Amino acid sequence: MLRFLKSLSRTVHENQEPSNGGDDGSYEAHDGDGNGSDGGGEPSSLTVWRKSLFVGCSGFTVINSFGDLVYRVDNYGSRRRQELVLMDASGKPILTVSRSKKLKMVDNWLVFEGELSSKEQKPICRARKNVNIFWPKVKSLARVYKEPYDEKNMYMIEGSYMNRSCKVLDKSRNVVAEIRRKETVTKGVSFGLEVFDLIINQGFNSGLAMAIILLLDQMFL
Repeated sequence: MLRFLKSLSRTVHENQEPSNGGDDGSYEAHDGDGNGSDGGGEPSSLTVWRKSLFVGCSGFTVINSFGDLVYRVDNYGSRRRQELVLMDASGKPILTVSRSKKLKMVDNWLVFEGELSSKEQKPICRARKNVNIFWPKVKSLARVYKEPYDEKNMYMIEGSYMNRSCKVLDKSRNVVAEIRRKETVTKGVSFGLEVFDLIINQGFNSGLAMAIILLLDQMFL
């Protein structure tokens, strides 16, 4: 399966202009508004496979448009965990998402840079599951706030993660990232929900985009 996905990604890339944004596996601080220094460039695309490459693990395997492994998540035991570590291809921790230990009505998560090493470590952002009690038709899934906490400095995730159809919007409602069903022109091939595309617009960090996927996966599955 992984070999096929790599081949497919390379084939798609041959028909596109090279894009060097958002798929190098690193995490660097951005201004967070989706308008980076190269904000006018083409978006980059990652293929996300909801499966670990290690036997006995749940997790994610992420490859770029060249067919190279970029990110991985390997979890032993239960799929729903209190802490998830997003790693690069070599196994270096990039981001850690951790469920908040404070008792609240809805799911709250914290995102840390690198590996969570101490209780004093400060998060770079926090996420909150959105519960639409009074407006059930509004497809707002979650909100991600940058630290230091500011209600106005946030990202909104809208759509349906269960159907792999989501958009990440900045405070100006510009789309900075998108989750889409994986499509192929190969006859008789269907990826279902386990393999999907993550489209990242220039100026938005690919590591944070993957952290959002981890958050949605824990919140809604």
